[in-house]
Amino acid sequence: MDGSKANGPRSGSSRQRLELLRGGPVNERADAARNREKVLAAAARLFAEKGVEAVSMDAIATEAGVGKGTLFRRFGDKSGLAVALLDERERVLQERILSGPPPLGPGAPARDRLTAFVDAYLDYLFAHLDLVRMSETASPGARYRIGAYRFWHRHAAILLAASRPGSDADVLSHALLAATAAEVAGVLRQEYGEARARDAITALVGALVG
Repeated sequence: MDGSKANGPRSGSSRQRLELLRGGPVNERADAARNREKVLAAAARLFAEKGVEAVSMDAIATEAGVGKGTLFRRFGDKSGLAVALLDERERVLQERILSGPPPLGPGAPARDRLTAFVDAYLDYLFAHLDLVRMSETASPGARYRIGAYRFWHRHAAILLAASRPGSDADVLSHALLAATAAEVAGVLRQEYGEARARDAITALVGALVG
């Protein structure tokens, strides 16, 4: 996690900092890229048909027509597959944040952008809850090692710093994002329904920025 006490980035533009955190697609050999796409397509099909928990790595390798060794070397385990499957979906949201229309994209007041970000993130989260949960809970602290989380955290911290001058925006950003953890969101949806879960999480933004 980002342990600094900054109220937001102090050098470079906000967009530049977020672009660096987003990174870019990995360059790879054509045959490796083909195998990767075959594996991801097979995993997506099986997860959709049977549920994430019910699908084994052996079944994914068979469906994709690749060796188990290839699968494990490339992705490690199902959590690695979950991260890879989510990558493209995360990039779409990140691009909307960086270049899309306001209020999610640039051009709106910080508090409106923060509300729009949480709303858009919840759309993504609830649409892919099982995959996000797997990627976040593979090991202790796994959520905070995912590159996308660093992007979400920095974006929220920038907006919180603008909305609450003088606040410890980095810590507040972690606190806000804690409510969007897949385990928390999943329990809230199961206990109270998705609409109430979304309303409660969104209300936290209002409480933070007034």
